[in-house]
Amino acid sequence: MKTLFASVLLLSFSIQLRAEVKDPMPLWPNGAPGALGKEDKDIPTITPYLPEPDKTTGAAMVVCPGGGYGGLAQHEGRDYALWLNQHGITAFVLKYRLGSNGYRHPAMLNDAARAVRLVRSKAGDWKIDPTRVGIIGSSAGGHLASTLLTHFDAGKPDADDPVERQSSRPDIGILCYPVITMGEHTHQGSKNNLLGKDPSPELVKLLSNELQLTKDTPPCFIFHTDEDTAVPVENSLMFAESLRKAGVRFDLHIYQKGRHGIGLADKPPFEHPHPWANDCLFWLKEQEFVK
Repeated sequence: MKTLFASVLLLSFSIQLRAEVKDPMPLWPNGAPGALGKEDKDIPTITPYLPEPDKTTGAAMVVCPGGGYGGLAQHEGRDYALWLNQHGITAFVLKYRLGSNGYRHPAMLNDAARAVRLVRSKAGDWKIDPTRVGIIGSSAGGHLASTLLTHFDAGKPDADDPVERQSSRPDIGILCYPVITMGEHTHQGSKNNLLGKDPSPELVKLLSNELQLTKDTPPCFIFHTDEDTAVPVENSLMFAESLRKAGVRFDLHIYQKGRHGIGLADKPPFEHPHPWANDCLFWLKEQEFVK
């Protein structure tokens, strides 16, 4: 009986996680601008996770894992991608360059912007809608996502590279316990990895994304927990306040319980995720990213 029960669980697990995972794609086939070498750490990529064809909604998300700009947390990359696939969203997990490997701003922003452009440029190949391409990031990955949400451009229509002709503006943003500011309430490790240990006041202001919002910033879903001792909840509160002042639509969720780096707070197949996931799905339906 136990063997039968285990087999049923395994079957359920495989059904719910059915997704087509493609090989990682370099963002720049001939090498990234500003690369310090040609090793794996110098080659930013996206890994496509494709939902079942009969479930796809045509929407896509670029996924930015956290890790303090010093590493990449798999549970905020692969796990998020599988969760998005369950709801019909095509996901692209971004491997961006890191401060621990000698990189500083703007390498990380360049990688995120290129990822959004690349997804749009190949929308036909992946059967996605180029007007429904969002970005999701956690912790330092949330800072990277919020940086692109506030530092995007329209692309270069006359560029020789067709990818560079695409806009880097995400259509929506999801920020999970994000680092937002480089000021008083920052996460110091992320700041050091991104900007170095003695950045100029001008650079600190430029990458304090609560100060860079405009009315053109895309709609956002933001969540944080009051118990987060690594990245203060003030980061999300400040970003939401700036969104409000700019007239940008947003959902803000502050939960009493939950540690930093909580992710989906479960293992695949995510039958009992943290409540933020259901709140986010409700919001994604309003944005017409899920059915």
